[in-house]
Amino acid sequence: MRQLLPLLLAPTLLFAQATPTSKQNPPPGIAVPEADAAELTQRLDALHKELASLTLGTVRWGRPETAADRANTAKQAWVPDVEVLHKAARYALQYDEFFKPQEIAAAKAQLDLGLQRAKELGAGNPAWTSATGPLVLGYRSRIDDSVQPYGLIVPDDWKPGEKTPRPIYLWFHGRGDTLSEVAFIAGRLKAKRDFAPAHAFELHLYGRWCNASKFAGETDAFEALAEVQRRYAIDPQRIAVLGFSMGGATSWHLGAHHAGLWAVVGPGAGFAETQVYAKVYDPKKEPPKPWEETLFRLYNATDVAANFANVPLVVYSGADDPQKQAADMMATALASEGMKMEHLIGPATGHKYEPETKKVLARRFEEIVNKGRVVMPPKVRFQTYTLRYNQMKWITLDALERHWERAEIDAELVDEGTFRIKTKNITAFTIQLPAGPAPLDKTHPPRVVIDEQELVGPAVKEGWVAHFRKSEGKWRPAPAPRVVENIAMNPVDLRKKTGPLPVPPKRHGLQGPIDDAFMDSFIFVRPTGKALNDKVGAWAQAELERAIVEWRKVFRGDVRVKDDTALTAQDVATSHLVLWGDPGSNQAIAQLLPHLPIQWTKDALVFGTQTATAADHAPIFIYPNPANPERYVVINSGFTFRMGAKTSNALQTPKLPDWALIDLRTPPSDQWPGQVVDAGFFDESWQWPKK
Repeated sequence: MRQLLPLLLAPTLLFAQATPTSKQNPPPGIAVPEADAAELTQRLDALHKELASLTLGTVRWGRPETAADRANTAKQAWVPDVEVLHKAARYALQYDEFFKPQEIAAAKAQLDLGLQRAKELGAGNPAWTSATGPLVLGYRSRIDDSVQPYGLIVPDDWKPGEKTPRPIYLWFHGRGDTLSEVAFIAGRLKAKRDFAPAHAFELHLYGRWCNASKFAGETDAFEALAEVQRRYAIDPQRIAVLGFSMGGATSWHLGAHHAGLWAVVGPGAGFAETQVYAKVYDPKKEPPKPWEETLFRLYNATDVAANFANVPLVVYSGADDPQKQAADMMATALASEGMKMEHLIGPATGHKYEPETKKVLARRFEEIVNKGRVVMPPKVRFQTYTLRYNQMKWITLDALERHWERAEIDAELVDEGTFRIKTKNITAFTIQLPAGPAPLDKTHPPRVVIDEQELVGPAVKEGWVAHFRKSEGKWRPAPAPRVVENIAMNPVDLRKKTGPLPVPPKRHGLQGPIDDAFMDSFIFVRPTGKALNDKVGAWAQAELERAIVEWRKVFRGDVRVKDDTALTAQDVATSHLVLWGDPGSNQAIAQLLPHLPIQWTKDALVFGTQTATAADHAPIFIYPNPANPERYVVINSGFTFRMGAKTSNALQTPKLPDWALIDLRTPPSDQWPGQVVDAGFFDESWQWPKK
């Protein structure tokens, strides 16, 4: 049976809690009168009991499935719509996140709505699933098993069971440090349409609060969209990505890095890069570390501007808005690629939409969305610095020569029998044409000319796919990229392994940096033993507690935490493991250590080419899990931007690369987990870089 949310007054039974940091973001809330707190607690408890009854009987214990089981399974799909209302009120009350008096009343109303939905669901008649107009719904995230809210405006003429796909407009909100779940839900329940026409769905993303849809916020966009697609018939060729202010920054980022998925991208204001917008080179500021500068490339849209060749781009700025800077930066970046953008400017307008210009924007978006996304364009231009972003239309990058240097591919289907492709910093890629008959001459295999080297592709058939790999400077046809067998063993089994274990090369979803582990399912693994060195043990415990607190604040979920003695084969198979402590305190670290790229004893820590005293140094790194090389293992780190990045969402970028050596004689700060002695990236084979 899936475990429910913790009871309001006993959260430590299910999830680890820790002392908050001194600086708070979100800020402290207002005082809640005792009578209101008691009433909220009573309603929370009542809804918790209803939720408990909805999840009973979900495990069959090996018996054959019955019609009742199938009905119960269907019922579970709607439980997050109820649970998300409980979580919103619980977070606000438990963590001092009521920011306005009216939010207290809103939380009560949301709990009443949750009780109503729970009773309807228990009776087998969830009425809201056939409703139109503004709704707040929920989904359960694979990242941390949390429920996350989203707003949806369902067209008034939509009917349950409708099969004809409709367009959907994704809307990303601006920054609001006090935008709690209660505030978001209250706003969405009264929402009116922004840009979507009456026949279209409009999806409003909470995005796990305020992170410009980076890291787990990016995953949220795709998980919420997938949930809407599960419930309703959505046309995948007519998806618009729009947003303003911080939401504009989201549109620049998702538009640039996933350009092949959208019918149109419409950023308003926001930021498109970090360095200039956040003034990181201001003489009064500490300059960014070299690896920080490198990692700005992860999200900078300006660095991959050519990707907008694959999607219509319609930009808005207020003429007097300082955030017009984003559009100006992008115009320069696009010009360097020989491209121009459509830029609508609201006259005499600051940081908002000018009404008449907004009407023009709405007409342009509708016109473009109605045409739909081009699924099989004859030309594809793609730039990336990392295999995290490795796909554009019918091109997928499988391997790079060197991460964090620009990789480029220009691919063209010249005619029915010839592809012509130019590459830079790429060692493997795949051409995969859309489902259906291939637009190729079926009488003979196509020519594939790569960097002026002529090859012959496979025979033409429906769903045509071809793989190519570069070796010793020559391109060759290749088999499908190899996936390392998922051995998914319990960590204790590693003690029986001798000799090297397979380590896959860097590839999509397994390329680092450290923060990449927190875009998919992860578990914190806390130590239960005695540390080899007390200072390291105390530091690791404090960093673990900080990471738990900051994850809830910044990404709005409760971290799954397990003791090192309680790990299962299922955990290893399905999740990235974040291991805290040292080989003495954490048995999972001890068991993996012979297969990790470090040496770690009570006296010494050998970390690449460096040797440090183990009494006052600790490693932080990410690496393919030797027990399951389809997943990461992370040592002693949560997400790496700390509270010092709270001044601007543009600064919410990775602050550590693949690995870092930390001197614990310098205490942790709002910027760093200690003194960073050295930090860097593993090579494409997950080996230490050659000096």
